[in-house]
Amino acid sequence: MRGIKLHWQILIALLLAVAAGAVLGEKALLFQPLGTLFLKALNMIIVPLVGTSIVTGIAKIGGGEGIGRLGLKTFFYYITTSLFAILVGLALVNLIGPGRGADLGLKAPTEELARAMQEHYSGSPWRTILGVLTRMIPTNPFRAMVDGEMLQIILFCLLFGYFITQVPDPYRSRMAGLFEAGFQIMMKLTHFIILFAPIGVFGLVAKMVATSGVGVFRDLGLYAITVLAGLLVHACVTLPGLLFLAGRGVSPRKHLRAMASALLTAFSTSSSSATLPLTMDSVEENAGVSNRISSFVLPLGATINMDGTALYECVAAMFIAQAYGVHLSFGQQFVVVIMALLVSIGAAGIPMAGLVMMVVILKAVGLPLEGVGLILAVDRILDMCRTTVNVWSDSCGAVIIARSEGEPLTRLMPQGTRRRGGA
Repeated sequence: MRGIKLHWQILIALLLAVAAGAVLGEKALLFQPLGTLFLKALNMIIVPLVGTSIVTGIAKIGGGEGIGRLGLKTFFYYITTSLFAILVGLALVNLIGPGRGADLGLKAPTEELARAMQEHYSGSPWRTILGVLTRMIPTNPFRAMVDGEMLQIILFCLLFGYFITQVPDPYRSRMAGLFEAGFQIMMKLTHFIILFAPIGVFGLVAKMVATSGVGVFRDLGLYAITVLAGLLVHACVTLPGLLFLAGRGVSPRKHLRAMASALLTAFSTSSSSATLPLTMDSVEENAGVSNRISSFVLPLGATINMDGTALYECVAAMFIAQAYGVHLSFGQQFVVVIMALLVSIGAAGIPMAGLVMMVVILKAVGLPLEGVGLILAVDRILDMCRTTVNVWSDSCGAVIIARSEGEPLTRLMPQGTRRRGGA
């Protein structure tokens, strides 16, 4: 299907899978290995992709001004807004419960899953949280990589990336260049695997329709609505509120107008990295942020600031757990929150990167990777929306940090405050 954009290929594969599942019935289960192979390919790239992405992103903070005042402000903003987004998603998915009572053909392993998760997360919530924090420190990082212990891998990569910035040249530049090269290679490999997403979708959805019928999409629709509602709350309430308060009077409406072209590009490309040049141009030319701020904050944001992705990861993991009939305790939901925050840092700014990172969360919580197949059917439109929120958050961060550095940004101030220079 050369010449057809990937999202249209996925839509065509989805429609063919629904038809195959409905017409062939149980015979459509013959296509299940196609989905299994796709999931195994996603699982294959997780450790090297996350590792190189996190090390590269953290090492970039140490460049130029280093982890000084500007770096700390930027990192604090990114962590704070991602955590806000995750908590919004967690509240909505618990309130709406899109996976409760859903018939998605996944009920058989419920008892086995519940028993395994109970063994993994036993005791009081705080003891569970303490156990999670204790398990984050690897006794052997290489063993953690072999076993796929993602919390341990992420923590080690965060520390490794930071301490790359603390050694002198030529060691710093050599190591940073090595991981940057590795990250670029993994991006190419990820793009290659994603090209097979239509085939994976066909195999997974055909199996799902064959076992549960076409009514499965009603439950997926409620899941999609939950994600979109969370993204809307974060984009229209949380971020504008921070922009007005932390930006000391900046008008969210004026900033939205300034960023319109970049946001539309993010929506259409589903890539914060591809949108970065236009984001920087809009922030500098339309919002008036200096190049000193934008050239530091925005490239870093395109790498590690993924508010929309973090929210989506949390909601999707909770939905999959609900669809399996597995009740997640407070401690288990805490693990979901921490993992969504950490993997949003490790997610690459490319289309469907959040889907790849979903494998990490499912493994951390103890849910089967087959659950990824549930959300592939509606992932494209959600990917477009969450990327738009990612870019919107990056731009808000650039404005807030510019204001904290004393820049007036008169173009974004209400009419009555322009003369005072926004001080």
